[in-house]
Order: sequence, then structure tokens, then C-alpha cells
Amino acid sequence: MTERFNRLGLVGEMAAEFVGTMVLILFGCAVVAQVAAGGALTTPPGGLGDHDSISWAWGIGVTMGVYVAARLSGAHLNPAVTVTLATFKGFPWRKVAPYALAQTAGAFVAALLVRWNYTEALAKADPGHTIKTQTVFSTLPANGNPNLPVHEWGAFRDQVIGTALLLLLILAITDMLNTPPGANLGAFITGLVVVGIGMAWGTNAGYAINPARDFGPRLASFLTGYRGAWRDQYGNLYFWVPIVGPLVGGLLGGALYKGVVGRFLPSAEPEPPGRVPASEAG
Repeated sequence: MTERFNRLGLVGEMAAEFVGTMVLILFGCAVVAQVAAGGALTTPPGGLGDHDSISWAWGIGVTMGVYVAARLSGAHLNPAVTVTLATFKGFPWRKVAPYALAQTAGAFVAALLVRWNYTEALAKADPGHTIKTQTVFSTLPANGNPNLPVHEWGAFRDQVIGTALLLLLILAITDMLNTPPGANLGAFITGLVVVGIGMAWGTNAGYAINPARDFGPRLASFLTGYRGAWRDQYGNLYFWVPIVGPLVGGLLGGALYKGVVGRFLPSAEPEPPGRVPASEAG
């Protein structure tokens, strides 16, 4: 009976990760499609206003996805988060693959919905479904701009740094021994983190910082007409960068937090200043 409930529990967690990641991508990919539909991405990239709306919508998507999934699964919504939590926070390794599968599937389904909804607009903006609108679904070095000389390894470096920052902050925000946000504001603050990363680290590689966010929609775009989805604007095989880079970066960010900050935090809530410790009180 216990084994059966454990299996049902994992199914519920996977369902939460699936829907939470789907919500994230429904906001994220759709805002880029909306910018493309307005013509801003017919020559990459868009202007400041377009970039800001994209950053804010991705952050809102993260916030809403976390609120959807947090109670059941913890709302990882990102294989880099899952792997890092398994490495540093005791998350069961047996759940890592199921979580990553559910996250990627949620991203894939959401991207198909965005692709379907924006069929006419994307066909008008980019009839050949080329690199011009590939960024609706997946990331590219320099957001597909051939005039900015960022290639695979520069984008890989960017993804490592950006995801390290993301996981450093997620661990800080969720650490009960630190000063976590109160009043159920953790999801909101995490969304702001993603907005900030998008605004500060969005140029070199489009801040995927999430293997599922990139691979699921990339596969969806390939299956619906974007035949060059696996390569960048230079013709190089690129899809591995936003998978491997975030996984490496997440582990580095987790190690940085645990090794430099977490190790010095008290193991229990300290007594308020001026109060006699309970063990010494008469």
C-alpha cells in the first residue's frame, strides 16, 4: 500500500511539474511570438521596449508556474534546479529523471500551443520559418543576430554564469536558515530574479537558463516546420549549449551558495538580541 501511494505521489509531482512548466512557456514563448507578430523580430533583435516586455513576461510565467506547482512538487520547472537540489539539498535522485521528463513535456506542449495560435502571424513575418523567428521557441547566440560575434562557446559561458546566478539566488530565497521571503512571496521574488537575469544577461544567449525551456520548444518548432532548429545562425550545431550550460551553471551556483554562505548559517533559529538563551534561563 505504501509503495502504491509513493507511486501516486510521484505521478502527482510530475503532473505539477508538467503544468507548471507549461504555464511558464505559455507566457514566455508567447510574448516572443507577439513581438515577432508585430514585426519586431523580422530583423533581430527588437528594441528596448520589446526586450523589457519579454523579460517581464518570462518572469511572470515563472511566478505563475511556481504558484501552480509548488504545493505538490516544489515547483522546480527546470532540470538544472532539480539536479542542483538533488546534489545539495537532499532531493531524491530517483525523481530527477521523472521531473526532467515532465518539465520537458510541459514545455513541449506549451510551445505547440503557441505555434498553433500564432500560425498565421509567424507565417506572415517569416514564411520560410527560418532563423528570424526561431527565437520564438528556442535560444540562439546573440539572439540570432549575425552582427554580434557570439558563438557556441561564448553562449555556453553565458549560460553557465546566468544559471549559476539563478541557482545561487534560488537557494538563498528558499533557505529557511537564511531570511526567506514571507507571506508566500517566494514565487514572486523568484520571478523577479528571472526578470533581472533577462535584463542583465539576455544578449549573448537569450538567457535560457533551463534545459527544458529550450529543448521542449526547440523540438516542437522542428516538428512544425523549423527545419534548422538544431543549429544557430552560423550553421553550427547549437542545441546542446542551453542544455549542458545550465546544468553546469546550476551546480556551480549551488556549490557557491552552500560553500560560501550556507556553511556559515546557524543550524537553528538564533535567539533575538537581548533574550537570555533558553538553556540558561532559570
